[in-house]
Formats: sequence, structure tokens, C-alpha cells
Amino acid sequence: MIWCRASTSPRLGSMASVRDTNMSGLSTEEVEQRILDGQVNTTPPSNGRSLAQIARANVFTRFNAILGSLFVVVAIVGPVQDGLFGIVLVANTAIGVAQELRAKATLERLAILSAPRAHVRRRDTEGATDIAVKDVVLDDVLELRPGDQVPIDAVVLQAEGLEIDESLLSGEPDAVAKSPGDPVLSGSFVVAGSGVARATAVGADAYAVRLQAEATRFSLLHSQLQAGTNSLLRMVTWVMIPVGVALVASQLLRSHQSFSDAVRASVAGVGAMVPEGLVLLTSIAFAVGAMRLARERVLVQELAAIEGLARTDVLCIDKTGTLTSGSSSFESLIVAPGFEEATLREVLSAVCGADPTPNATVQAIGAALDPPPHWGVESRVPFSSAKKWSAVNFSAHGSWVLGAASMIAPELGEPLASERARHESLGHRVVLLARCDERVRDGEPLVGVVPAGLVVLGEKLRDEAASTISYLSAQGVLVVVLSGDAPGTVAAIAAKVGITAIGAPRDASELHGASDVALALETSNIFGRVRPDQKVEAVRALQAQGHVVAMIGDGVNDVQALKQADLGIAMGSGSQSSRSVARMVLLDDSFAAVPTVLGEGRRVVANIERVANLFVTKTVYASLLAIAVVLLAVPYPFFPRHLTIVSTLTIGLPGFFLALAKSAPRSTPGFVEKVLSFTVPVGVITALATFGVYEVARYSHVASDEQHTVALLELCALGFAVLILVARPLTRARLTLVVAMAGVLVAGMSVGWVRRVFALSMPSVELMIVAGLVALAAIVLMLSVLGTTLWWSRWWARRVRAPRR
Repeated sequence: MIWCRASTSPRLGSMASVRDTNMSGLSTEEVEQRILDGQVNTTPPSNGRSLAQIARANVFTRFNAILGSLFVVVAIVGPVQDGLFGIVLVANTAIGVAQELRAKATLERLAILSAPRAHVRRRDTEGATDIAVKDVVLDDVLELRPGDQVPIDAVVLQAEGLEIDESLLSGEPDAVAKSPGDPVLSGSFVVAGSGVARATAVGADAYAVRLQAEATRFSLLHSQLQAGTNSLLRMVTWVMIPVGVALVASQLLRSHQSFSDAVRASVAGVGAMVPEGLVLLTSIAFAVGAMRLARERVLVQELAAIEGLARTDVLCIDKTGTLTSGSSSFESLIVAPGFEEATLREVLSAVCGADPTPNATVQAIGAALDPPPHWGVESRVPFSSAKKWSAVNFSAHGSWVLGAASMIAPELGEPLASERARHESLGHRVVLLARCDERVRDGEPLVGVVPAGLVVLGEKLRDEAASTISYLSAQGVLVVVLSGDAPGTVAAIAAKVGITAIGAPRDASELHGASDVALALETSNIFGRVRPDQKVEAVRALQAQGHVVAMIGDGVNDVQALKQADLGIAMGSGSQSSRSVARMVLLDDSFAAVPTVLGEGRRVVANIERVANLFVTKTVYASLLAIAVVLLAVPYPFFPRHLTIVSTLTIGLPGFFLALAKSAPRSTPGFVEKVLSFTVPVGVITALATFGVYEVARYSHVASDEQHTVALLELCALGFAVLILVARPLTRARLTLVVAMAGVLVAGMSVGWVRRVFALSMPSVELMIVAGLVALAAIVLMLSVLGTTLWWSRWWARRVRAPRR
């Protein structure tokens, strides 16, 4: 069956363009004139924000505005050391801009290797020339081949079984048959046949650009992490506003401090509630992840896709091009009774030679045969992934069909049926050559089919396939094979690379509708004879079961599934259409890159969760300290310079390194819930312990510097404890990081001029003992509370959130 519908798109271009049958293309002078007139297919940048956008996104943030305003206040009342957080603020912003610019430059260099090309006819050159899509001009004549994505709006001049998929523009899944005079829209792609078209709209005038439908634009908009981070920031803002106002009023009117001390205390309290580095380090983690993958020749076309890697628990793949190298070799020809091998070889050579755009199968068969005979061709029916066969009607040698036996002649006689089953069980691809008693017409059933022979093709397994499958299995990722080949062939190849089969392999041609596909996925993960629309149904069914699905594909038949998947990954040598819709491209076609891709995604998400735990914990305890100060009408325990020390040593510097740390398990949904389940209890305990020690110091009637110092040391001790909890599992590098930060604090406290600059004074032994005991009790309480929280969260995940199988 051919899945096809009539074209309903509005006709593009003038009738003169349609009537013009000159298909040799423009002359050099005509091209140059159109370039001077600006009629070139230039489009807005699609794989990165501009320098101005990057700077604006990193500089003009709500929290930068708050901290910048506080810095101005401190600069007025002094002293200068209370404004050190301003230097940290500028440094953080500069680092964020620099890292994103580095990522942008890296991805743009790599994107050139995956940039689509157009096949353009020019009057002064023989045949079609491949040029960059951006160099196409108005009225250029383009050749359209299977797998090409149409780069401009055009009108068809010539068509041979041309079918266009416009689903990326219209949402309709069925291919559209095109005839001379019909329009084709930019952003659509060729699924079958070939044609010639003239460009009627280029650049910003093209349909896809007007709809802003470019598939490779930079984006963090659909990231669960970004959405979760924004939710946390909204919560923080709602807490900061009333608490901040109350704190300022309390310090100025009720704390009995000097005006300058009250202002500095207010700045410290409000500034401490700002999670200033959370957004910065989130952006850096994504950008550095993209650069790491770029070094592995993996092009990230949308940075948010990195997050999808971490959550993937099902990977859908095709057999050809993923488990196998994608190139076939002619093994043998099995001749049916009543036919001669020499005759069938000649027929095969003629069929292959008549195909102007041969796919890999036709190329492999043709390469093993003698040059094609000069048989006259009346007409052709091109191959499509839906019908899985092609046909040629010869003038004097009859009509012949080549393709999947199940689609041409489901009931094969002996010995072909037995031979086909035997070779499929060995992992060979088997295609049928059949004669038709009547002329084959596109869109009509085959009549009078006579099976003539089987063509046996061998495929080479990728060297890295087995090790990659082993890694995925160890990581708990279910591999689902969706192939157009026979189920027996698919199952044999899957077994060779170590894919654990769940039940018997299924023949997708026996499945009718999305419900059948969903039920079949409950009992099997190996599928053969899968149509393109069934790949989409399989991805949707897995997503409906609660899975996060990644899809690897390289052909035009994979485009819909790549677009539907949570993460679409295309092979670099695949069709233009598959590369354009995928969020990642494996430029070296290496399946071995998948473990690296998966590991990088998990690393990024886990690191962002760690960083969020640090910054939101600070917001929680800072808010609670401010509330306690307001309720008791006492001076705030810190000046801005004191919290600069705490933030830098227990959050800022460690957070930067943790954002780039290695290794992590598969991430699970619930970013905000997980962060709050850690930060709220830990922040509450930290605030209670710190304020308790501060109150002990106040009632001991020691100097204010000593009160500030003992509170700072208590907060730092608990901050280091939180850092250790967040950094688990503690590797040597992470332990060294914590020890180094603690060493800097001890060294600073040991130097007299440092204590004077930061208004610190060594507390008495008695106060230090009290602070130590309180810190120890607080840490024990943290561990106890977090242990209980972890148990409940795991119970909840098992009972409620675990995806169905």
C-alpha cells in the first residue's frame, strides 16, 4: 500500500514559471545579478544566539539587578570590603558569557560538517552541482532526490514518482504526491521518487522561515531542568520580597545599630537569599557538555537535548546503519523453477541501471553484476519505505518488481520460501525479484506477480555494536529494534550483538493501528517489516508508558520517529532530512559514541542538581536567619564581607567544580521535588544551628566581631558538611576540593591582617566548644533526616512513578 494523499497546498510561483520547460538552470550572469539583488537563500542564524543575546541573557537578570543595587548601596555607606560580592558577581557573569561564546564557536565550526547541500543545475555547468543551501538563488533549478530536505519554496517542473512529506509543516503524516506545476515547501522532504523544481521563494520569504520552523535553533526553552530552575527562582523571589522588606525595616528601626551597620546588615541578609550562581552554573554545565561532545564528533543542535540523554531509559534503533555498517554485499542469487540464472542477472542489472537515484540495496546489487543492458524503459515506480518495493516497465522485456518479499508476494512457493527462512535466520537480508504479467502503475496493486528469484545480501556488523549494547544494558537502558527487514533477519543480527530479546520477534506488517503496536511492545523489543508510521506509533506508545525515549536513525523513513522521540539522534552520513530534525548528529556515524553521549547527559543533569542543592540550601537558611532576626529584633549575624567568605568557600568555587564533575547515574524526573527534599531540611537545620550559636555569643556579652566570627565559623562548618553531602560519592578529587576550601578558611583566620579586613576576631575556647558541639549535633540530625527522606522518595518512585512494562 502506498500512503499518499493529494496535494492541497496553495500553488506557488507564477504560471510563467510552470510553463517554462527550460530545466538547464540559470547562467552565471543571472546568478550574479540575483546575488546583487539580495535574492539569495540567506536565513537568520539557527544554531546559536548572537553575541548581544548572550551578553543580555547573562548580564540583565533579575538577581544581577538585585545584587547590583545592593552593591551600589554598600559603595555609598562603605567600607569597600563589604562590596567584595560585587567583584564575584562581575566574575561570574564574565565566566558565563565566555563559556557560552566558546560553546557557540565550537558548535558553529562543527555544524559546517553537517550542513545540508542542494543539487543545483546551472546553465554553464554539466549536470547538477552540489552547493551550500545558503548559496541557492531565486529561480535556481534544483534536483530533488530521496532523503533531501527542500531548502526553498519551489514549483515542480518534472516528477518521477515524487512524494513529499510535509509533516514538519502541516502535521499530516501522509506523503504528498507531486506532479509538474505543484508547489513544494521549504522544510518538507523527499520520501520517494525524484524530481526537478524551480525556486520561487528563498531566504526570509520561504515558508519554513516565515513559520520559524528551523529544526536546529539554539534553545533551552523546553528543558525540565530549566523549567525547574525557573520554578525555584520564582519561589525564591516570592520569599525574598516580604522577608527582605521586613529585614530592612527591622535593621533600620529596631536593631539599635548605627545607620551604616544597619544598612550593611540589611544588604548582607537580602544578598544572602539570592542564589546568584544557580543560573550561571546551569548554563555553563550545558555549554561545557556540548563542547565535550563536540570533541567526540557529536554535534548538539539544541543544548536542552543534553538533558534528554540523562533521562533516557529506552533507545529505539534501526538495524541497518546502527547495528550494521549500512553497506550491503551481494552474496548469492537463488533462482525459482522455470527461470535461468543468467537471465535473472541480466534483468537485475537492467532494473538497477534504470534507477536514477539508487538506494544502498540497489547499489550493492548493481555493483556485483555486469553493466546493464540497453533496454528501453517505458516507466518506473520508485521505491518508498511505505510500500518497500520499486518497479520498472521495460518496452520489450516486461515488468519487473524488486523489494520485500512480504509486500510483493506474501505466499512464496518452494524452494524460495525455505531458502528465504534459512538465510534470514543467518542474519542475511533477502529481497525478491518478481515478474508482473501486467504493467505496474504507482498507487495500484500488483497484478500477476510471478516470483523469479531471491537476492541474498550480507551485512557487516559494526565493530563497536556489541560493546555499546553491553554498556546500555548495564545502564538499564532497554534497546528496541525497529527495522524494515524481515523479523528473522532482525532477530539474528540483534542476537549477534547481544541484545536481550523480550519474547519472540514480531512482524509489524501484522499489526494494525497504534493499539496493536502498543500491545506488541509489552511482549517484544525486536520488530521487523516496520513502516515509518509504525516507528512513530512505537515511540508514542513507549512514551505513554512513562519512558523517556531516544531514537537513532539515518534515513528518510526515520524522520517522523526522530521528531517524535524525546531525543532524536541522526547519523552524520544519513539523509539531510534526518539530520535536520535530530537534536544530535553523530558526525562519524559511530554507534560507539552513544555511551559517551549518554554519560555526558547524566553528568550534566546530576551536576546541575548538585549545584542547585548548594545554592537553594543557602537561600533557605538565609531566609530563615532573616525571619529570626526580624521576629527577635536583633542585629543580623553577618556583614556582606562575612557572607562573601561563606558563599565563596562553601558554594561558589566548589559549585563551579561540581558543575563540571564526571560520572553520574541515570537521572529521574522530579528536579524541583528532589532539590526541595534536600534543601529545606538541611537549610532549616543550618539556620537553627547558626542562629543558636550566634545567640549564645550575644548572651555571653562578647564583642560584636567575636559574635560575627563564631557565627561565621559555625555556618562554614555546616556549609562544608552540606558540600560533602552534595558531592557524594566522595572521590579523591572531591575530598581534596573540600579540604582545600577548609584550608583556605583556616589559613585566612590565622593571618592578622585578614581578620582585620574582614572584621573578625578569634572566639574564646568556650564558644568554640559550644559551636563545635552544635555543629556535630546538626550534622547528625541532617544525616538522620536525609536518610528518612531518601527512603520515602525511593518508596514513592517505586509505587507511583515507575514506568509500566
